[in-house]
Amino acid sequence: MKKDPDLKAYFAEATAWDLNRVAMAERSMRIAWRVAAVAVLMSAVAIVALMLLMPLKRVEPFVIRVDNSTGIVDVVPAFPGGADMPEAVTRYFLDHYVTVCERFNHATAESDYEECAAFHGAARNQRWSAQWNRANPDSPLNRHKDGSVVRAQVSSISFFDRANGVRDLAQVRYARSRRNSGGGEEQVSHWISTIQFVYGEPSENPKLRRWNPLGFKIVEFQAQPEISTPSAAASAGAGS
Repeated sequence: MKKDPDLKAYFAEATAWDLNRVAMAERSMRIAWRVAAVAVLMSAVAIVALMLLMPLKRVEPFVIRVDNSTGIVDVVPAFPGGADMPEAVTRYFLDHYVTVCERFNHATAESDYEECAAFHGAARNQRWSAQWNRANPDSPLNRHKDGSVVRAQVSSISFFDRANGVRDLAQVRYARSRRNSGGGEEQVSHWISTIQFVYGEPSENPKLRRWNPLGFKIVEFQAQPEISTPSAAASAGAGS
């Protein structure tokens, strides 16, 4: 049986059309896979770039100062840490730390506790917390629950140089005066403390920066009465 030439041409055309459709579908699929691969690659590059930029993103706290008399507002410049501090600045911090942390007054006890903690590293802060814990019989909160008040006044500050030339030790002499809630004369005792200190990076907490803008840290604090007497031992205060 002979095939109709027109029918043969029709089938040939239909076959070519099907092959062309298959080829177009395969080409579209290849293009789609290429586009998807490029999109995945770009996403990966974006994620890597974001990860590299994350360390550069940080919150910069700042302290706003308001003049009590004029009302003028300005921003206190932030100290980045790492610079050598003049001896006068270190003397100020040592004097301030001993004055605040060796005194006790129920009215300011909570604020003094937090301010002193701003000058501590993690290890000393743990000891500081344990020292003030009410479960500790020698806690200032227990020793002065009768309402007695203790104030501290620094008399001298001396610095010591280590053999390697590092100056991070100081000896602070101060007087502690205790007044009982019922009044009467103050009980004065004289103390000497050995303090190891260091300057580090200031805290990013604005509240802590307000107290300690230069990153001054007390590493070790050892205090003892200059003259070991019962009255001196009885008047031990918050930070000893």
